[in-house]
Amino acid sequence: MLSVRRCSRTGCTELAVATLTYVYADSTAVVGPLATQAEPHSYDLCNRHAHRLTAPRGWEVVRFEGEFAPPQHSSDDLTALAEAVREAGRVDRPGEVVAAGTPTGRRGHLRVLPGPSDE
Repeated sequence: MLSVRRCSRTGCTELAVATLTYVYADSTAVVGPLATQAEPHSYDLCNRHAHRLTAPRGWEVVRFEGEFAPPQHSSDDLTALAEAVREAGRVDRPGEVVAAGTPTGRRGHLRVLPGPSDE
């Protein structure tokens, strides 16, 4: 299963391949490979936005040299399940319409169902 992290740019639904962080003390924006986990003070970017990023006047952009690797497949079933649950819970999924007055909070819980060999 692919990583479900998407580009942080408004309106972009591409998969994230890079992470942008700011070093305010040095007036530097750093664009590097996708971080292993999403952090609240960093931004995930798709390939196009990672390469086109510009910084304000007086700031420097430090960018990873080379191509950003696409998200890797996960062989861990538990990680794949967690990513699928996160994707299903995203409010900003393309094509999803939430009717007015519909609660958007907790959607329920997971439960284990017996399989054919568990009966």
